[in-house]
Amino acid sequence: MPALVTRVDQDLPKGIHRFRRLPDPELGKLWDSIIVDEHLKQRLLSQAVLNFTLRGQVDRSVIPLHGAILLIGPPGTGKTSLARGVAHRTAVSFKNGRFRLLEVEPHTLTSSAMGKTQRAVSDLFSQSIAEAASEGPTIVLLDEVETLAVDRSKLSLDANPIDIHRATDAVLVQLDALAESHPNLLFLATSNFPQAIDTAFTSRCDLVLQVPLPNRDACGRILKDCIAGLGKTYPAIGCLSSSPEFDQCAAECVGLDGRAIRKMVATALASTPETAMDPARVTIADLLAAARAVKQSRIRRGKAT
Repeated sequence: MPALVTRVDQDLPKGIHRFRRLPDPELGKLWDSIIVDEHLKQRLLSQAVLNFTLRGQVDRSVIPLHGAILLIGPPGTGKTSLARGVAHRTAVSFKNGRFRLLEVEPHTLTSSAMGKTQRAVSDLFSQSIAEAASEGPTIVLLDEVETLAVDRSKLSLDANPIDIHRATDAVLVQLDALAESHPNLLFLATSNFPQAIDTAFTSRCDLVLQVPLPNRDACGRILKDCIAGLGKTYPAIGCLSSSPEFDQCAAECVGLDGRAIRKMVATALASTPETAMDPARVTIADLLAAARAVKQSRIRRGKAT
């Protein structure tokens, strides 16, 4: 059976948009592609592994683990890719481990009708996720978790707040129930806006990990990785990382996230129609100009807001 199982929406429970069997080598590539401090990766993997070694052996009155990890940080820093990648690496860590990864689409659970959001959330956790966990080790990705666990203290009287309150309540109740009944279950949550997450959810997380913007060294590594990948198709591009101006280019990338750095390279490849037609013609000067332009654009947008 292929590692990735794709089904049409009506074949998957409401709220779950993707199901993967683990290990999945494609997710291993994602893990390797995210360039962050190695200690951060090891901290994340260690906590995920501990979830499946300790929780079934030690009473929760001793170590009250909920089986939840929260990754926070700016957009583009690789939180979702890290979550998918650590799911693969966790499965690899266990001999003959037959894990599964469920990816939740939170926006499909919300409704303007009173009570429907709460019921949809309760059904997702108490039925769909619980059923998967009863069949074996299960990891659940909750992307944009602030959609499901809204900070109730910041809600106004607009936009049906009672139902949103109840939906957040349902998430918390179900997390507690699943923590008691399914020690082989791990939630990996991500958020670009941690200030929008209810503090009761954050307090239940066994680890809250900040994924920062890359520093100068990491910017250089991301840029080199991108150039090396392009060099497999266009060998001339691979030489750019040894250019005397490469370090300056990496320095110009400080303040950008990893996704933006890779997109910046694409911008350089489209610097002229001639370069777009033959990407091998791109120069380190094109990269430097693109990095400066992208950074200035972000500064202007920041001032505008």
